[in-house]
Amino acid sequence: MDRQTMDKSTVELLARRAGLDKALADHPEDVAAAAAQAAVARRIKAPADPRAEPWPPMRAGDGL
Repeated sequence: MDRQTMDKSTVELLARRAGLDKALADHPEDVAAAAAQAAVARRIKAPADPRAEPWPPMRAGDGL
């Protein structure tokens, strides 16, 4: 197991603890995909300034 993925038993345990028993039973591949995305999201660093925006704010009408 590399640092970015979880093994099947870990995914199942976390899904059950989160109350996703039905999703795990009906759509196990989707639960596994969500777990993989969550593992990737952990690598994203939060900005030092919480007010900082990663891109310019979107305003209706600007640049149209």
